[in-house]
Amino acid sequence: MPATQATGPAAIVPVRQRSPDGRFEFDARFVSSAPGQAVHAASLVELRDGRLRAVWFSGSREGGRDVAVKTSVMDAATLRWGEEATLFNRTQLQQDLWRYVKKIGNPVIARMPDGSLVLWMVNVSVGGWAGSSISWARSTDDGDTWSPARRLVTSPFINISTLVKGAPVFYQSGQIGLPVYHEFVTKFAEIVRLGPQGQVIDKVRIPGSQNSLQPVLLVSSARQAQAYMRSGSSTAVMASSTGDAGATWATVHATAWPNPDSALAGVVTATGQQWLALNPQPKNRETLALLQTAPGSSFDGARQWTVESSPSPGTRLPVSEYERLLGAELRARGASNSQAQADVDSAKRQLCGAAACLQEFSYPYLLQSRDGYLHLVYTWHRSRIKHVRLNPRQVLLPDAASPAARHAASAAH
Repeated sequence: MPATQATGPAAIVPVRQRSPDGRFEFDARFVSSAPGQAVHAASLVELRDGRLRAVWFSGSREGGRDVAVKTSVMDAATLRWGEEATLFNRTQLQQDLWRYVKKIGNPVIARMPDGSLVLWMVNVSVGGWAGSSISWARSTDDGDTWSPARRLVTSPFINISTLVKGAPVFYQSGQIGLPVYHEFVTKFAEIVRLGPQGQVIDKVRIPGSQNSLQPVLLVSSARQAQAYMRSGSSTAVMASSTGDAGATWATVHATAWPNPDSALAGVVTATGQQWLALNPQPKNRETLALLQTAPGSSFDGARQWTVESSPSPGTRLPVSEYERLLGAELRARGASNSQAQADVDSAKRQLCGAAACLQEFSYPYLLQSRDGYLHLVYTWHRSRIKHVRLNPRQVLLPDAASPAARHAASAAH
């Protein structure tokens, strides 16, 4: 099934910038190009020629009947994102699955050991997200065309309440470990083991993960891995580990990092460094940050790399100030006045009350490309997918407010 090309404004030119606290540099640009949509849950894969392909869901609102899985490709030479196209919509999924599809969400794309791409998607036939199941499709031409979608049967009974968000991991046997989660009655995390052809072999629940969801897996050796999870009760980032290649997992425990019931992302680099993307504030998604640690080490006490943050986290902005702030960034990155206004209106519908607005930078996804750069995609104010590229080898400068930084500044004089 070929991707369906969409109309819309050209992708926006990347802008190199410093982090909000001035401690590191990165390139930033918007991925999604159709203005005025509600967008969410992006993921990334590197193509054979070094380009990147992003996927996400987009529509008039989350869970709307018009929501579709979209895609765009970034040119590796110019760092420009192409026009977005449609991969799957409700009608296509219904035809492929021979069943009613009410809504679509959470596309996750990854390259398999055999070189093909697989796209997993959440879809609902009855009820809300707790009634979800997972469908998947395969591409052998880097995402230009796709097989018909098929259901991933994770339970012989009804086969509902299984959702996906995190990237898969790969066993030495060639099998695939897909982190999934459940939301029906209670929330918990599982690892589904798949065969090379996508068939379910078994699954293992992470013990004590009640009210924990959306696991992220970081592999530190052939037998050791860590799992980090979103807290459904807005307490802390939850964690578990395995020492036997995922046959069993330790009981979940809370880390030192707060979690405002928001998704995480993680990646292990070619040098073994582990990175985690998260919202580090306890009550909101108005700051998005990265953490870095050594292989298999704890993120507790890790220094925070702040990628994006509200000027005043925790304080709602007046609607007029919110409109000004979002419009200014959109226009600075190449949007026309009408495109910027459409995106601002979309953000206001989702994040504003009568007098004030929340800011949101959420649902991250991390990837390291073969050239060594880290790539982060995330939801920007529910109206755009944003892409950040950074060099993980750069040195995180001291916090300008820290005693060490003040001492360095005085010594320079």
